[in-house]
Amino acid sequence: MTQHAAAPTVQRVDARHRYEILVDGSTAGLTAYRDHDDQRVFYHTEIDDAFAGQGLASVLVQQALTDARAAGKRIVPVCPYVAKFLRKHDEFADLADPVTPEVLRWLETELAR
Repeated sequence: MTQHAAAPTVQRVDARHRYEILVDGSTAGLTAYRDHDDQRVFYHTEIDDAFAGQGLASVLVQQALTDARAAGKRIVPVCPYVAKFLRKHDEFADLADPVTPEVLRWLETELAR
């Protein structure tokens, strides 16, 4: 009898400013953000090497962007992976704001805290 892995689940962890993707209860990766007024600035996405190649980053970012939309947030894709995802997925184009020097300076200050 073969074991079927549970579908990965994505959860927002506000205290850590990130979304995590879980596979069978283990954290397989994350996409980190900071909220800046009505913008959710995504700046880093990573998937653990043990879970690489399963398309988890795409699932994670899609659900994170869907959640941001539901929360009424705009998306600022500082993270290269999120930027690439947005280029491929027109359904989120209406949410995307450009990455500006102002946003990058704000993010640097925010992350230094």
